[in-house]
Amino acid sequence: MKYLIVFTVVLATFGACQPNDHDDVVPAIEMTAGTAFPTNCATVYRGESFEFNAVFTDNVELGSYSIEMHHNFDQHTHSTDAEQCTPDPVKQAVVPFRLIANYPLPSGLQRFEAKQTIFIPEDVDTGMYHFMVRLTDAAGWQIFKGISVRIADR
Repeated sequence: MKYLIVFTVVLATFGACQPNDHDDVVPAIEMTAGTAFPTNCATVYRGESFEFNAVFTDNVELGSYSIEMHHNFDQHTHSTDAEQCTPDPVKQAVVPFRLIANYPLPSGLQRFEAKQTIFIPEDVDTGMYHFMVRLTDAAGWQIFKGISVRIADR
């Protein structure tokens, strides 16, 4: 019995000192630094492309990200930004722009500079849209960033 107690104490002591390889930290999306785009309340233009730029980080390993863009003509919200953009009057969508795209990330990365060219067709409705980014790390933790952007005519 005495050996069992000593063994249990030694196991608990050395077992507690082992490094924790369990990822329990949510990844991060940076969309406000120097080259980040779009930023909250930015304007993009019909018939033109813009480049999505953001920096993704994780304490262990990144997994994938997705971008979604849809109209906000009814003034609903997904914003994670404190700044509120000036809303347009409520209207019905006729030809709304909609984007849903998923992007895997190379294995083993803790930092990734995302760059994606997004084309806005000439014939889509102008107005306020939501631009949402979801980042998932390799362990399955996910973070969401939602901002407002305006599609306008040049």
